[in-house]
Amino acid sequence: MTEPMAQTVRKPGTDEFRTSADSTTLEPARSGPGGAPATRGRTTIAGGVVEKIAALAAREVPGVNAMGSGLARTLGAIRPGRASVTRGVKVEVGERQTAIDLEIVVEYGVSITEIAAEIRLNVIAAVERMTELEVVEVNIAVSDVHLPDESEPHLPESRLQ
Repeated sequence: MTEPMAQTVRKPGTDEFRTSADSTTLEPARSGPGGAPATRGRTTIAGGVVEKIAALAAREVPGVNAMGSGLARTLGAIRPGRASVTRGVKVEVGERQTAIDLEIVVEYGVSITEIAAEIRLNVIAAVERMTELEVVEVNIAVSDVHLPDESEPHLPESRLQ
């Protein structure tokens, strides 16, 4: 089992840092009978929601072959399900900020620095748009390079035409 990220998230407007949480609650600007309906109540965003958004946004980038390490992908093939969607993604969610770690496999021939920049842009845009959390960092670990002949099963050539 992997260890949770040891990153800390800075509280906005302060020099105070806090450790990660499993979810965040967005406080309304005003609440009560005089406030607008959109400000009456709280919205809680689970860390798993941020993980899914980040995973899907990273997979949208051309050149990303898979998410997660080889072992995680092998286990995911045996036990498909929710974990396969967020495989290779870890997040820390604070009150107003989030930090994201991604582990990816790239296609052979792509520029790793260019694909990492595209992934960061796409993940930050998607997470900030959907959650209104500030993404303070997106760390990317490239765990493998997918070769073109790795996914094609080797079939013996037929002697017949």
